[in-house]
Amino acid sequence: MQDLVYELTGLMRRNPDGSYSTQAGRKAILLQAAAHLRQAGYKDLQVAGLKGRHVQALLKQWQADGLSAATQKNRMAALRWWAEKIGNPGAIAARNGTYGIGQRTLKARTSKATALPDDKLRQVRNQYVRMSLELQRAFGLRRAESIKIKPHQADRGEKLVLQGSWCKGGRAREIPIRTEAQRAVLDRAKALVKRAGKSLIPSGKTYACQMGCYESQTRQAGLSKMHGLRHAYAEARFFELAGFPAPVAGGPAWRDLTPQQKEAAFDARVIVSEELGHAREEVVSNYLGR
Repeated sequence: MQDLVYELTGLMRRNPDGSYSTQAGRKAILLQAAAHLRQAGYKDLQVAGLKGRHVQALLKQWQADGLSAATQKNRMAALRWWAEKIGNPGAIAARNGTYGIGQRTLKARTSKATALPDDKLRQVRNQYVRMSLELQRAFGLRRAESIKIKPHQADRGEKLVLQGSWCKGGRAREIPIRTEAQRAVLDRAKALVKRAGKSLIPSGKTYACQMGCYESQTRQAGLSKMHGLRHAYAEARFFELAGFPAPVAGGPAWRDLTPQQKEAAFDARVIVSEELGHAREEVVSNYLGR
């Protein structure tokens, strides 16, 4: 694995395609793929040896981990980049459907919310990863945001302000700090990093390294589908704002709402969409249903 990690790192250094964020995301995916392949028995794999059987081994692991179709597609894009750079694009089929990776739907039919039991959280040994998970639960952050965030800088009293460079698509946003639990989590994050300007990436580590640590630590603790913390935040926030549960949480469908309820539901969806960092209200149907 060390040879593969070294060779992959060199391949990425020689081919700095895309923005810094894109490169960091690709590096995190590929280094994690190297770890998965070693666990699957491919201990002597070299960077130029990527073949279809390796892709199948990774897909098997991703499906066992319960990764969404969107996440699997992102990872496949990184693998295709790898295959292209070694001159073997044919190692991976051009269409994700070939591997049974379905199309993403923007209307959830069942809840994807995930809990974060304290006993499981205590099994996460890395204190930075534990803190990232707590921030995901408290504020509905994406995984990358919970790693890149600089708590002192983000804390603006009554709101959490996320810089564009921490967020998907570079979309900065604000999330209100409404509860004592949220305030307590943010204060603990600030105490952990100790000083302004510090993120939840430990000194001496890169974002890609910490992302790999996050994935391995959560897996070892028996935690999976942590994007579900974001879904849980969306469902709870909708209930708080609208006064009734979202459709995926057992609430009424849009067609069954009264005009007054539709107005409340639409306003709640707009706010939830903004707090999650989406540009359109309809996108939150993937979290709340319709």
